[in-house]
Amino acid sequence: MKLIILEHVLDRMEEYAISEQQVIETIHHPDSIVPGHNERKIHQKRLNGHILRVVVEEKEEILRVITTYNARSDRYEV
Repeated sequence: MKLIILEHVLDRMEEYAISEQQVIETIHHPDSIVPGHNERKIHQKRLNGHILRVVVEEKEEILRVITTYNARSDRYEV
């Protein structure tokens, strides 16, 4: 499956100090996956006292990363 990381996501990764490896690890080995809006999925992984959330959209063997961010661990269940 092809993985596409949108330009906006690269900006968010820099803003939140998230590495590309962390995003890939969260997509391939999440602690949990929850449904998002418009049939998107949110891959979640505990990381450094926070939860890394990666919103993805899958269409025709392409996995597109829509956004990513760190969230407080008390806000989301993993």
